[in-house]
Amino acid sequence: MTDNSPATVRPSRRRRWLLAAAALTSGLGLMAAAAPVAALSQPATPPPAGPDSFTLPAPTGSGRLGTVSLHLIDSARTDPWVPSHPTREIMAQIWYPAQNSRGYPAAPWLSPGAVPHFTEVFGLPADMVRATNTHGRAGAPVDRKTGGHPVVLYSPGLGGDRGTSTALVEELVSHGYIVVTIDHTHDASEVEFPGGRVEVSTIPQEIDDQVIAQAAAVRAADTRFVLDQLAAINAGRNPDAGNRRLPAGLRGAFDLHRIGMFGHSLGGSTAAATMHDDPRVKAGVNLDGTLVGAGATAGSGRPFLLVSSDHGTDAEDPTWNTFWANQRGWKRQLKLSGAVHGSFNDGQVFYPQAAPILGLTPEQVAELTGTLDPHRSVTVQRTYLRAFFDQHLRHRDGRLLRAPHPRFPEMEFVR
Repeated sequence: MTDNSPATVRPSRRRRWLLAAAALTSGLGLMAAAAPVAALSQPATPPPAGPDSFTLPAPTGSGRLGTVSLHLIDSARTDPWVPSHPTREIMAQIWYPAQNSRGYPAAPWLSPGAVPHFTEVFGLPADMVRATNTHGRAGAPVDRKTGGHPVVLYSPGLGGDRGTSTALVEELVSHGYIVVTIDHTHDASEVEFPGGRVEVSTIPQEIDDQVIAQAAAVRAADTRFVLDQLAAINAGRNPDAGNRRLPAGLRGAFDLHRIGMFGHSLGGSTAAATMHDDPRVKAGVNLDGTLVGAGATAGSGRPFLLVSSDHGTDAEDPTWNTFWANQRGWKRQLKLSGAVHGSFNDGQVFYPQAAPILGLTPEQVAELTGTLDPHRSVTVQRTYLRAFFDQHLRHRDGRLLRAPHPRFPEMEFVR
């Protein structure tokens, strides 16, 4: 990787966000508000009463949602962040179309044991986070389909947990995709394992290019390992470390010839690197992430979509230009007007809901989530993300990605 350290190159806006993320203040986009929230932690007057939980936008598809978490152990690797751990342990979560959901509990947005550390880091009200449920039902039977469902992997931003873009994940699942989200242990702010053990981030406080490059390499290895485990499940094996029961119908539910991947921030870079290194992934999306490492910028012969925040007059990220020149497959670069880096995860709908409790002003909320209405932002992102995977994994009509559409003026076609 070329020397793009802060000492030698003025970082682009996306790169500045990525570097800030590594300080564990960005998993849900809290960088700009970290100081204001801390300052408001002891308000002069009691905060107003707020809702009991956060509300995620309902997915628009007709399908029911099921989900199951997996404790996966890669015995071929020691943990790169904690060398005293003899194996690499990660958590992954499979989201899938469910045959029925009656009698199965709603899956929480964040596992209960992870809530205390998460709320300490990100400043969101613990009671609201703890009470927030997804639209997925834990352990519900799979809605089987001849040939299996197309599969999409998701990798969060540096410091983010696997659930930080649940609004986007659920939308894909409601329209017939299986989505697998990945916790990159000791990079993620916190990960709860079965039995209640919580592993927190060990990313060094002093972030440099070497640390980010290591994180990128670890994530790519995690992703390839998860792909191997999906193949094992599809063949009828259970790779869960505790041999916990898998949902009925999961065997054979994956169409492993139609695999895509998307990610936010460093997760978007992970998608690009995986696309280059692993031919099993047929299509990828980078949501506002600087591309880290030679593999991420090298491109591939398969489709890839770049979506940026509204970075105004800031210089374009040079890593995107390098990728564009190298990418041989289908490619498109879009920009979401009114969006900021934190617009591409669930923080964009959570922070406005928590603003009265945290004492955040409208200006501070806009710093976190952008000036585009959060629910409109979710709608536009869901529409284009699904259109991309529908076009390249299902071979459906791709008109939405050919040119600007009058129904979605917020999405600017850059090239």
